[in-house]
Amino acid sequence: MTKAHEGALKMLGGGELLSVYEWNTHRAKHFFCSRCSIDTFHRKRAAPDHFGFNVFCLEDFDPASVAVRATEGIGMSAMDPNARTQWPGPREVGWRGTV
Repeated sequence: MTKAHEGALKMLGGGELLSVYEWNTHRAKHFFCSRCSIDTFHRKRAAPDHFGFNVFCLEDFDPASVAVRATEGIGMSAMDPNARTQWPGPREVGWRGTV
């Protein structure tokens, strides 16, 4: 997965085959292929004007052309103390930030 501003992406086809998964606040939206269930892209909760997308769903994508960074999911935090206040992303209780 990587991310891009919503204005930088254009879906050329297949939208009728997508299913969407939402939970909790319904701000994040995960789009899956209704036939094979691959996670194609998602609207980000903490950055709603960006999409995260599965680069392996891109036509003619060469995985050797990008650097890979290993991530251990168990150590990742959903809290971002530097999240922009105008975005409704996760916040720790009592956190008071500035933009």
